[in-house]
Amino acid sequence: MKDNLKIISVLTIITVICGFILAFVFTSAQGKIQENQKQAIYRAITTIVPEAENIQEKTYGEDLVYELKDKNGEFLGYAYVTDGQGYQSTISILFAVDKDIRDILGIDIIESVETPGLGSRITEDAFKDQFKNVPLAGIFEVVKELPQNPHQIQAITSATVSSRAVVSIVNAGIEKLKAILKK
Repeated sequence: MKDNLKIISVLTIITVICGFILAFVFTSAQGKIQENQKQAIYRAITTIVPEAENIQEKTYGEDLVYELKDKNGEFLGYAYVTDGQGYQSTISILFAVDKDIRDILGIDIIESVETPGLGSRITEDAFKDQFKNVPLAGIFEVVKELPQNPHQIQAITSATVSSRAVVSIVNAGIEKLKAILKK
């Protein structure tokens, strides 16, 4: 009995010490994690809109919208990060639209934990390029065959759930951005 109490006490002390160390490391790394996330967003913006040299963050209530300008200060459009449920976890997507919100300029996947080799293919250029320079006159839809119009996005074979998730997230994000900017 005495040995059991001794073992339990030692394990409890070790567990508490490890918990404090993990909490300290997590707290210490928070600033670096947020900075890395911000840099990923800025890289994604400049990938979609290479001429965007001046990126300004504007807060609309709880929403953050990025206003994009070229080196001469000419307004190019907006970028917005939206997320939603994928097959395995949340998918975070950044998309950019032109200044009149008539065309989507492109998308980039900021965060995704989809199935490797299948759903993870949403991060490939071949899939993301389907969203480049498409008029926002209609909503995007997923198709399994070759697209017949620019609003049709060809699903990744065996990963239709992830493909549908991206399309759904982008459609919802565009509607949300339009509502935010109307205010």
